[in-house]
Amino acid sequence: MSSPRRQLIDLIEQGTIPAEKIEAALAAVKVTPDGKSWRTFIDQFLIWLGGLALAFAVMFFIAYNWKSLGHFTKFAMVEGFMALAIAAYCKLADNTIAGKVWLLVAAISLGVLLALYGQTYQTGADPWQLFFNWALLMLPWALISRFPAIWIVWVALVNVSIIMYYLTFGGIFGFVIGSESGMLWGTFLFNTFAFIAWQLLVKAWHWLSQNWAVRLLAVGSGVPLTWLVLFSIFNHREADFLPGLVWGIWLGAMYCVYRKLKVDLFMLAGCCLSAITVIISFLGKHLLHHGDSGVFLFLALVVIAMGGGSALWLKKVSQESLS
Repeated sequence: MSSPRRQLIDLIEQGTIPAEKIEAALAAVKVTPDGKSWRTFIDQFLIWLGGLALAFAVMFFIAYNWKSLGHFTKFAMVEGFMALAIAAYCKLADNTIAGKVWLLVAAISLGVLLALYGQTYQTGADPWQLFFNWALLMLPWALISRFPAIWIVWVALVNVSIIMYYLTFGGIFGFVIGSESGMLWGTFLFNTFAFIAWQLLVKAWHWLSQNWAVRLLAVGSGVPLTWLVLFSIFNHREADFLPGLVWGIWLGAMYCVYRKLKVDLFMLAGCCLSAITVIISFLGKHLLHHGDSGVFLFLALVVIAMGGGSALWLKKVSQESLS
């Protein structure tokens, strides 16, 4: 059976619903948000904006008045604000947006406190240790919060730690991954593991069922892998077929899951974009060195054809999912 939205669109296209009744029909089927939905959205948006503004205000205030404030004052401000955020989280119900926003503010303040400690006492720690310790100390809060936004922040911190570690030592443990693509492999493997684990745990923990979080993890998995394939294409020193092989397996798995099992146009569109990028890069690498200006026209036509074909295919998938 068609979804209510699809049935309503069919009725509008057939002219069954008069033009003056279309707005009321859209509101009845909840295709367009009503006043209550808008008030809820604005209320939550202002809560998020206010919490983040408070966290960054403390950070920027200390940075701007760095020379005017003493060490004790700086630590007292950050620690006092952290204690206030934690107390607000404990006071509010942990299933409310306000309580979760306060916990996220406390997690951000934790990073500010670690940065303040390192800058004040000049501990000499490598930059990656700041983000790693931040993620490590923040992990208990992420476990008790049952809040996807805090887990996404935690994943982002681990990603930054991996990148900073690679930039400092040139590889994982200095020898396991020492090539220029090691940083990309590290972020791809971690984000892919987080992406798969998130999907598997959704059935047990329903609070993880947030499409935006899953899609961000998919982007974190697909971008470094696509970059690895591009790096292997344009690497003139040595041929590396491993990224292309992993990329093909990744595309096949994404197609099977998000086309056959559970349709997700965002995931499929990301796969199309990755495929277009890799194919155009491969063609450009092997055609542009001939110096023929017609190659640029050919590549432009290929981009248009692949982009248009992808759009038509995604539209067809969307129509099938609504029917």
